[in-house]
Amino acid sequence: MDTIASLFSFITTPVSWVIVQFHTVYGAIFGPDTGWAWGLSIVSLVILIRICLIPLFVKQIKATRAMQTLQPEMKKIQERYKNDKQRQSEEMMKLYKESGTNPLSSCLPILAQSPFFFALYHVLNGIASGQTIGVINQSLLESAQKAHIFGAPLAAKFTDGAAKVESLGASITDVRVVTAIMIVLMSASQFYTQRQLMTKNVDTTVKTPFMQQQKMLMYVFPVMFAVFGINFPVGVLVYWLTTNVWTMGQQMYVIHNNPTPGSKAQAAYLERLTKHVTSHGKTRRRSEKTIVKAIVAKGRDRNEFERKFINALSKAGLAAEADGTVVKSESPAAAVSEDGTTAAPRRQQPKRQSKAQRQSGGPKQADDPTPTTSLEKSDEPQDAKPAAKQDPKPGTGNRSKAQSGQRKGPQRPKSPSKK
Repeated sequence: MDTIASLFSFITTPVSWVIVQFHTVYGAIFGPDTGWAWGLSIVSLVILIRICLIPLFVKQIKATRAMQTLQPEMKKIQERYKNDKQRQSEEMMKLYKESGTNPLSSCLPILAQSPFFFALYHVLNGIASGQTIGVINQSLLESAQKAHIFGAPLAAKFTDGAAKVESLGASITDVRVVTAIMIVLMSASQFYTQRQLMTKNVDTTVKTPFMQQQKMLMYVFPVMFAVFGINFPVGVLVYWLTTNVWTMGQQMYVIHNNPTPGSKAQAAYLERLTKHVTSHGKTRRRSEKTIVKAIVAKGRDRNEFERKFINALSKAGLAAEADGTVVKSESPAAAVSEDGTTAAPRRQQPKRQSKAQRQSGGPKQADDPTPTTSLEKSDEPQDAKPAAKQDPKPGTGNRSKAQSGQRKGPQRPKSPSKK
């Protein structure tokens, strides 16, 4: 660790200068030799570094969103080469190269702040060994060695022996208890941040190598912090615990306000947005308009949660516009089908009539004077038909019928007429 830290010695002087400036401010409040003055100086250093890294974090978010737009193409590659993992990986890397995205972009903030981390470790290690480093002179060195955080010296480590800890004016029990608690909190915060990202802010419909890498890092990083944490000075543990808490809060803010499409976080966000928009009848914040604009632009490519959002607006008599605004809809509400298209409202089917109504020709209007034709048999006797006159000459009857165009052959007997 000392060899790695020496590689970043070029940034040691700026880091030590920032710490000294913060120590001057906090020393005037809490006392120059207190753990509060030196501890808060380290915390302030972390906050300053993370504020400077916000543009890089925004770039990371944009790169992550670019990765999300490739999800449909990734899914097609997975289905096409599901039996050939090597070809699948090659096609994925080809897709990343063509689109200009990088699946490792989520590691950029960690890589960017690593020089400051190792520079701080180099400064605190010099304090522990009694050497002046950077802008920290002998008087500041003695003040830092006297500083204790919850009974543990700023430069003490979990692996330090009893003699070295006693030379710093503390007991080995206090040092190991404080460092153990800080290591557990540091690992737990890292695990929670990564787990929150994997369980709430990931589109689970598509399985990609990037997701597998994130899942692996969720378990690898906490173990790494626990292993290396026992060799970190207390001041470095304060630095790393603070940056983990900052990352956790930053991640919670992003998940709550700008979730990944298709994730559980998006479902919860759109549910909140639906209640807000339907109650106020419009989108008020810029972030809300950005989300609605992106959903409208997708068209047929909307996921399940986005279609539910559009349907909920339609049922409330609202319509989402292309610019992200929401207006009242004058047309009848139309539902969005599963493929993302807008289905026309169903035509109302006529009420089915009963058998008696069908036989009577349907329901009769009160003011309709037209009588309905009944299909039922009449009970009144019909007029008796006169009996057919018999031909006195045999055979002439059939011949006359054939001549008149009737069908030859045996004829069906007529039913007897009523008398």
